[in-house]
Amino acid sequence: MGFLKGKTAIITGGGKAVLKDGTAGAIGYGIALAYAKEGANLVITGRNVSKLSKAKEELEREYGIEVLPISADVSYGSDNEKIVKDVIDKTIEKFSRIDVLINLAQASASGVSIADHTTEQFNLAIYSGLYGTFYYMKTCYPYLKETKGTVINFASGAGLFGNYGQGAYAASKEGIRGISRVAATEWAKDGINVNIICPLAYTSALERFKEEYPEAYEANVKIPPIGYLGRPEEDIGRACVQLASPDFKYMTGETLTLEGGMGLRP
Repeated sequence: MGFLKGKTAIITGGGKAVLKDGTAGAIGYGIALAYAKEGANLVITGRNVSKLSKAKEELEREYGIEVLPISADVSYGSDNEKIVKDVIDKTIEKFSRIDVLINLAQASASGVSIADHTTEQFNLAIYSGLYGTFYYMKTCYPYLKETKGTVINFASGAGLFGNYGQGAYAASKEGIRGISRVAATEWAKDGINVNIICPLAYTSALERFKEEYPEAYEANVKIPPIGYLGRPEEDIGRACVQLASPDFKYMTGETLTLEGGMGLRP
């Protein structure tokens, strides 16, 4: 497509993970692949330094771009504003610009009912997801204003549809949708569009679950009407490329359910 060549995208949670067939096994890495193939330079963050280093090596070797991996973990009790500012300072020092911000990083305790949720479990979800998204958006804003850039934030069907046992996760994701819509309103005058994706994809974690607990997998994992679980690069990453394109600048504040027909809503 060409419009991303030489531009800079930040992807939180972009470490390398692959399925047994060698394709992308994590949504963040799938997005990184899609952007790398379009010539974008990347800043990828996460907690696992090894996965970040492997992503840098692969993406730079295969696609001739530059990748800046930064270990960064937004969590309860940390100076999170400083952590995020450090990421952005290093980004500007290396690339001098920010064109796309993709907030994907999120941790949570799933399968825990609201009555059984601990404060620590609630904090885990809210800080890693909602606070992380807030700090990255706030800190990137001046640079996105300069480039008339794009923000893509990740929410979830867990929040849209009230999935059992995902109270804290859903709260974080719905908070992200809320702040995204406000940003879409406030930043429209600056030429920044902000949209939300609720994805469903087959990841390496789900692949392991299927192998270790086949009966539980069959009982709990539903295949969407389209007939397969989404592919991180082709079905999620490519959509993220499109959302950053000039063709989609008029769309802002919207939630896209990329769930193969399972995310139907009025």
